Amino acid sequence: MEVDMRAILKEVCRIHLSLFEIMTLGRNAAEDRILRISWPGKSGRSPLHTLYKGDQFEQSSLQATHQHRRELLSNMCHRYTRKRRLLTSDDLRHLVVDDVHGLLYCYVPKVACTNWKRVMMVLTGQGKYQDPLEIPAHEAHVPSNLHVLSEYSTPEINYRLRNYLKFIFVREPLERLVSAYRNKFTRSYNTAFHKRYGTKIIRRHRQDPSNEALERGHDVRFEEFVYYLLDPKTQREEPFNEHWERVHSLCHPCIVHYDIIGKYETLVDDANYILQLVGADAGIKFPSSSKTTRTNNNLTAKFFKNISPFYQKRLFNLYKMDYLLFNYTIPSYLHLR
Repeated sequence: MEVDMRAILKEVCRIHLSLFEIMTLGRNAAEDRILRISWPGKSGRSPLHTLYKGDQFEQSSLQATHQHRRELLSNMCHRYTRKRRLLTSDDLRHLVVDDVHGLLYCYVPKVACTNWKRVMMVLTGQGKYQDPLEIPAHEAHVPSNLHVLSEYSTPEINYRLRNYLKFIFVREPLERLVSAYRNKFTRSYNTAFHKRYGTKIIRRHRQDPSNEALERGHDVRFEEFVYYLLDPKTQREEPFNEHWERVHSLCHPCIVHYDIIGKYETLVDDANYILQLVGADAGIKFPSSSKTTRTNNNLTAKFFKNISPFYQKRLFNLYKMDYLLFNYTIPSYLHLR
């Protein structure tokens, strides 16, 4: 029996083409469902469209600032990122989705993320929440209260990455690190962190620890925390906790093209700018911080007084990419030479 190879190849090509058409139709259908959203802002346009093509805002210094931040980030990514890779589901776990307004927010712990999650709950809550400050802090971190991008199908993920306004907030890296240490290791209520991380840090990096310290992990010193971060064994065992993980590892700014790079140092102005782009109701305000003990540059410098130049340099190198990508200068209190 003779086999007609041309006919077989022709049939294989036809099947592959049919499968491609089905996949394309599925993707287009998913995008069509999203396109039918009526954007709630005053202009009726998505925030992304308003940012790049809107005409209701006059060119302002704030707009110029954000354009400069985008350009600098792009330049640094081209300079220091050799090979691009595909995003995985794990990469998208920090991207909070607002399908009502067309927003993607990558949350970074210790960069006002609790308040931003509160605001996102108000924006997506269909009237359930009115004032961000009325939402308890612990409720803002309940996973089921907000959707993240990893929950969506591949076509829906791709559509949102192309068509939603993507924003991130960053902070001076070592100031953020000290803030994380203070919150997780010097507050008596954070017993879960003390047990999981504190006991391990003390066991490895303290000479002659007391039995109480080994059991409770409640009195980790900053120097011991630094030794833990720099210990090669730490990252071999498991990824960094999100509170001290580098921003570029949490939010992948050289793969995801963020439209707004907000900074903790200009938090209120940047937050109001985003809410303006969204067309949020006048009653929705970003919560202002009234804490007088907030970690700042002077306080951070005090924590580094007891860290030797050798470990200062190694720690800076650990967070160097965040300094480069987000245009932070080397702190004057560091001794790197």
